[in-house]
Amino acid sequence: MKRRRMTLVYAAAAAIVLCACASLLWLQGTHWSGAAAGLKIKAMTFNLRVMNNNDEQSWAKRLPLVKELLEKQKPDILGTQEGQLVQVQDLERALRGYGRIGVGREGGQKGEHVAVFYNKERFDALESGNYWLSDTPEQIGSKSWGNTLPRMVTWVKLSEKASKQSFYFVNTHLDHISAEARSKGAQLIAEKAKAFDAKLPVILTGDFNSKLIHPPYRYLIETAGFTDALKSAPVISGEKLGTFNGFQSPEGGGPGNRIDWILYRGNVTPVQAGIDDYRRNGLYASDHYPVVAEMILQAGK
Repeated sequence: MKRRRMTLVYAAAAAIVLCACASLLWLQGTHWSGAAAGLKIKAMTFNLRVMNNNDEQSWAKRLPLVKELLEKQKPDILGTQEGQLVQVQDLERALRGYGRIGVGREGGQKGEHVAVFYNKERFDALESGNYWLSDTPEQIGSKSWGNTLPRMVTWVKLSEKASKQSFYFVNTHLDHISAEARSKGAQLIAEKAKAFDAKLPVILTGDFNSKLIHPPYRYLIETAGFTDALKSAPVISGEKLGTFNGFQSPEGGGPGNRIDWILYRGNVTPVQAGIDDYRRNGLYASDHYPVVAEMILQAGK
């Protein structure tokens, strides 16, 4: 009995060490390799914080940290929010070998983007599109439901060149003022996703300006069939963090302040996920922390 008890203790200790090592690898930006076969991808969502001349932590000061963060994490696909054209172009120069999808929310290159970047050496973009979160989603710059600023979605269907396996990536930024706009925006995103090939996985990223107790999250999880990578992954980093730091909260407002999400639907197995609180000497890369998730995707039957 004593020998059995010691065996169990050693096994538990080994499991703890394995989880700790996996978390450390994730924080260092290292891809996890101990997972089952399938299409392994690393997805990231990151609100860049729009260029604002009144910010003490300006884009010019933050850009080197943004580059360091992206170099560390090396996402296969990245959904961004709030990027103006100059910021999006800065990321294009930093992300060599990546393609960009998306337009400005006021049409063309005007206004903030919810731009998507993908590793074009690994993936082909088969289809892509944009729509606005309103009663007239195909109308550029349209607004409804109480929001004073246009809100939109950029999406892309990607295919890995080696395996020919495809999936959808959807990126958005819900309104920061109108609760009705956030709720109806989430509903429209779910409705639009019904047009996708039901056999293929869907990854949904964004700044939802909503906490996990609020209607947009509950609708997407409980009604639309999405799953939260930060709740379902076996290895999680930064679980005590929120994602909105406001340039002043190292904890990102705490775990109750998680407003940036990576959700998924379909045949997806999360491997690890986390919030990256990378900063240096009081300088933040953004007023939001990015969320990163590594997943294995497989087409359904």
